[in-house]
Amino acid sequence: MADSKHLYMIMHPNHSLIASQLEPEHFIRHYVQGSTRYFEGRLIFAEVDPDFRNEYFDIDGAYAELIPHEDGRPKATKFIKSYRILEHMDFNALGKLYLCNSVGDFVELRSGDYNPDGDAEEFRIILEINPVRFIVLTKYNFLDFGRFITDPHNSKGAPKMFFSQLEFSTDEFLREYEENPLIRCYVPGIHPARLRNAIDEVRSTPGKFVKGLSLDCPIDKVSYKLLRDGFMFAGGGAYKYYPLLSLDEVERKFYRYWKSM
Repeated sequence: MADSKHLYMIMHPNHSLIASQLEPEHFIRHYVQGSTRYFEGRLIFAEVDPDFRNEYFDIDGAYAELIPHEDGRPKATKFIKSYRILEHMDFNALGKLYLCNSVGDFVELRSGDYNPDGDAEEFRIILEINPVRFIVLTKYNFLDFGRFITDPHNSKGAPKMFFSQLEFSTDEFLREYEENPLIRCYVPGIHPARLRNAIDEVRSTPGKFVKGLSLDCPIDKVSYKLLRDGFMFAGGGAYKYYPLLSLDEVERKFYRYWKSM
């Protein structure tokens, strides 16, 4: 372990590229339970190929400082950058994606193909996680939204984005809302009436495909069980998609994380 070199890209709660001598499971526990830290949210990060290089990052310099402590403990974290990380990342260098809780339990996701034909919903609720944090209602599917939000002419987007989406059925929500305007909140911090009004606005405005719902994305308050499809990296005409595991598979393979969902 003392000679190992790992790269991790933190997507939440902060934005960082980190070199470490720790394997992912040990890195998770150190990052959320370090003796000088207090942390009660979620950690989301991706493995990065240790051979990845970009002139924006001094990766070799960080590797040179990955020296075990005097007592033999491996070097846990060497921060390389904490600004504009995703913008300079090559999606081909990304490995597994980890979703972790505050006690070190986790689920790991592998990348896969995205099939837009499997999404026939009229609207989707997108959770923008990194580098900006918004919740938006959109007619775009997961892949088309990635193209939209990373368009250089989009004043509310970014060159590259990392996002997910909530499980949501437009017809089911509107039916429930008509029966009872005090139904449960589908979106953290958003009153159902605001969501209904946003749907009406997009439907009634020609050429409108997106409507902001929240100026923040409280991803720490969103259970894995409330997510749909998975997580998407998008930008520069490319994408990398991480489909969710079924709840049964999470229970079988990552039971400790499943108990906390």
